Amino acid sequence: MDRDVYERMKELEAHHWWFVARRDMIETLIRRRANLPAEAQILEAGCGSGGNLELLRQFGTVDGFEYDETARDDATKKSGLDIKFGALPDEVPFDGKEYDLIGLFDVLEHVEPDVASLQSLASRLKPGGKLLVTVPAFPFLWSNHDEAHHHFRRYTRTNLAAVAAQAGLKVTYSSYFNTLLFPLAIAARAVKKLTGSEAPDDSMPPAWLNSLMRHIFGAERFVLGRIRLPVGLSLGAVLEKA
Repeated sequence: MDRDVYERMKELEAHHWWFVARRDMIETLIRRRANLPAEAQILEAGCGSGGNLELLRQFGTVDGFEYDETARDDATKKSGLDIKFGALPDEVPFDGKEYDLIGLFDVLEHVEPDVASLQSLASRLKPGGKLLVTVPAFPFLWSNHDEAHHHFRRYTRTNLAAVAAQAGLKVTYSSYFNTLLFPLAIAARAVKKLTGSEAPDDSMPPAWLNSLMRHIFGAERFVLGRIRLPVGLSLGAVLEKA
């Protein structure tokens, strides 16, 4: 991603409604679907500036890697962990270690060889280990946001399952999420296309709106992992070796 995108994400990830509620979704999926042992070994692949690391530490011992040097330094300072350089699919650090859970949170869409990347991470799973993936959903939602973040693709449940299968993985659970705000996002993106607006859609909204959006999105934690939501702006999947 471009430097300004990394900087904007670093500034927003602690309090912006999308990042806060997404952490709620990640935590919910781990608790309901990962079946982790006590003091699990956990890896976050592409941890950015470290916004998810504290959450993951609730569940065990955490390692992380990140490609971007500045983001990696920020994650190290924030977490106190030794965040390593790494890149998918061929430069995954922590040789010889295996994990109960590997998190890949809105990273796979940034990597052109997605099958090879999942294969590389699958090789680091312990027997029964889980790979928890979140990605942006539905190709028809492609927008300037995807361009600015250097995405290669958006996914559906069907094509993410196909990519996983090619990587030797099976889906044990998948669901769309950020469902309640889906109609509003469709309308907002339609207006942007009609007006030709290129304004970024990840700026911090006013406090009252940020709180409202967080609570609407966050309410999905009560059902995510129990049922499969039919549509959403994002897609989450729990994978294991086939």
